[in-house]
Amino acid sequence: MNLNAIIIEDEANSREILSNYINKYCPQVNLLGEASSISEGLELINGNELDLIFLDVEMPFGNAFDLLEQVPDRTFETVFVTAYDQYAKDALNHHAAYYLTKPINIDELINAVDYVSEVRTKEDKLQEQVLNTNAKSVKGKLTLPQQDGFQVLNVTDILYCKADDNYTEIFLENKKILVSKTLKYFEEALVEFPFARIHKSYLVNVNEIVKYRKGKGGSVVISNGKELLVSASKKKELLSFFE
Repeated sequence: MNLNAIIIEDEANSREILSNYINKYCPQVNLLGEASSISEGLELINGNELDLIFLDVEMPFGNAFDLLEQVPDRTFETVFVTAYDQYAKDALNHHAAYYLTKPINIDELINAVDYVSEVRTKEDKLQEQVLNTNAKSVKGKLTLPQQDGFQVLNVTDILYCKADDNYTEIFLENKKILVSKTLKYFEEALVEFPFARIHKSYLVNVNEIVKYRKGKGGSVVISNGKELLVSASKKKELLSFFE
């Protein structure tokens, strides 16, 4: 899949190196322009249909996160490029598809582009469509420990699970249950069933997903109408259920 992309980087030498690497090693990327500041970057973003931006973190008069806050309804993927490791957490919180550190490793650059290309290809097939999953509804039971014993749930009755520190909220059609187990516990307990970890806070029953929306990290709509965010790093895993 061809990707329309731009580079936003204040250092001319870094822009040139990245551009040369992309042109040589990532032929599916169509570079539409380069920007050296937030204002120039916003002009390129607003003037083009983009799939991907390569974005430096530190820039004059602000940083990458300031720029992204000004594009709330973005549908492109973001690959952060920076010399500073301390921005990795912020990058993930801003739904970055990938995080590259300078000096750029060519293999990592190729991996980043391949990842975005695969995600965009799948999104194009699924955007704003009702999802008909290939995952089978498997009959099974889930035992929930309680102070006076345990409760047994049908796995198929679970819509999604939400992390709450060391607890997990399990959402059913008409109620929710708070359990003193981590979300990772339920991710492992439900590994044989069609559940996908879409975010650090969410584990969803894939059979209950009725719509996928592209944008930022993306989101899914559950059968009860609840919309949940999808982390950029979890897109590939989620979309694999619908191949």
